Amino acid sequence: MDINPSAGKPADSSILVNVPKLVTAYYALQPDLNDPGQHVVFGTSGHRGSAFDVSLNEWHILAMTQAICDYRRRQNIEGPLFLGMDTHALSEPAFASALQVLAANNIAVMLSEGTAYTPTPAVSHAILGYNRGRQKGLADGIVITPSHNPPEDGGFKYDPPHGGPADLHVTSWIEARANEFLRSALNGVKRMLFAQALRASTTKRHDYLHSYVGDLENVVDLAAIRDSEISLGVDPLGGAGIDYWPLIAERYGLNITVVNQSVDPTFRFMTVDWDGKIRMDPSSPYAMQRLIELKDKFDIAFAADTDHDRHGIVTRGSGLLPPNHYLSVCIHYLFANRSSWSKDVAVGKTAVSSSMIDRVSARLSRRLYEVPVGFKWFVEGLLAGQLGFAGEESAGSSFLRRDGSVWTTDKDGIIPCLLSAEITARLGKDPGEIYRELTRELGNPLYDRIEAPATPQQKSALERLSPTDIHVNQIAGEKIQQILTAAPGDGNSIGGIKVIAENGWFAARPSGTEDIYKIYAESFLGQEHLRRIEDEAQSIVSETLVRSTRAAAGS
Repeated sequence: MDINPSAGKPADSSILVNVPKLVTAYYALQPDLNDPGQHVVFGTSGHRGSAFDVSLNEWHILAMTQAICDYRRRQNIEGPLFLGMDTHALSEPAFASALQVLAANNIAVMLSEGTAYTPTPAVSHAILGYNRGRQKGLADGIVITPSHNPPEDGGFKYDPPHGGPADLHVTSWIEARANEFLRSALNGVKRMLFAQALRASTTKRHDYLHSYVGDLENVVDLAAIRDSEISLGVDPLGGAGIDYWPLIAERYGLNITVVNQSVDPTFRFMTVDWDGKIRMDPSSPYAMQRLIELKDKFDIAFAADTDHDRHGIVTRGSGLLPPNHYLSVCIHYLFANRSSWSKDVAVGKTAVSSSMIDRVSARLSRRLYEVPVGFKWFVEGLLAGQLGFAGEESAGSSFLRRDGSVWTTDKDGIIPCLLSAEITARLGKDPGEIYRELTRELGNPLYDRIEAPATPQQKSALERLSPTDIHVNQIAGEKIQQILTAAPGDGNSIGGIKVIAENGWFAARPSGTEDIYKIYAESFLGQEHLRRIEDEAQSIVSETLVRSTRAAAGS
């Protein structure tokens, strides 16, 4: 990919979002249903868009919220709904719109007490805590966030009573129902004034902050971190965890310095990401440049994205750890240091995560549970305590409590940050050092992701590929061992194809939001071998797509 000249540099004022203009667009513009880009579309984690291009505005939020209310009635979900939001500019107006509909539908809504913002994991934690031991009157939740996306974006995701991202059956129903409301100009959407909704008897308060923070010692060994007196730096990246880190430090006596206390919907304090956009991505070395520059001031430093469901770990010797590196270290450490976890507890990974995880899991004699892209595929395993750790290559993860029971069923960016401190405190080595030790024993993989243009027809063809569509038997000089279109762990479609050889692999899948496809590739034989895999992968996929689209045109 082409790196923008401004990548890693402070954001210029010319690229800052005009917040008043954005909020005006949220209220003033109405979606054109003749444009598919203006429909409600749930991707791997909710609906995302911008008011500027009319892909997320007031009508979308009203329609989605009413659809969720209707879904709750169909499923007899009668408990409270836990509602949280992050610090994006569109989150506040979307929060107001959602509450108007929820209150008008007479649904008990749990708003945050004491702090305006709620991390995604705190919502999942609250849902699970409320539902523990209940068979009826179950709670669910909504989180208003576009995750680490640029400042002009907004997002909206639904968590059913299991506390994690809704699966395809649920989101398909909500999506279809919401688009029906859009087509009918919101006919059937119940709504009351925002001031009235705030005063409604169904609108209640929940102390997400103290409930979540007070329970953290049951998932991470915070006493070991305290006793070690190691110095920790954290950058909340202006996100929903802004009030959580000071309380964590105070409650558990940790030596934490919050290096950035700003909350600003323009996110002007960020350094620019690889493509010249502002993006609060803790796995990007360009977005994380400020914290990387501070690495020598702390024993370990970390950051979480805007809704605090993704992590970034910075060490003195390695700088920002690639997500796959840290996931491997987490698995290596947790399964050797959680004595209360069952020997049958498995390791969860996505199909496009590093094969280093496979090797670490095999070394631990732990079963590997590989799923398609999307954290929703881990929910049931985490809920049942069957997955000790679940992680994806985009820096999202969660893991069990120290006693082996469920912590959250959604991604949690806070606990892997704190785990990096536990690892450093207990082992006297930071995660970067531990990863280097793993590579000496298990090999040193190189991992990359590239993008290529694809028409909607080609993207559809890529999703339908089968192993018989691949007409080669080698990749980068090695015999192909497996060709997958379904994940080995759960048998669900990976939405593309994965080709595996002994020392390397590639996977190709279409983007859910852009006219591109993505190729993920990894090699244990060095940079030249990785480039051969990528070049041959692009050639294989391009030729296969040409054949598939020709066949479809002729049928």
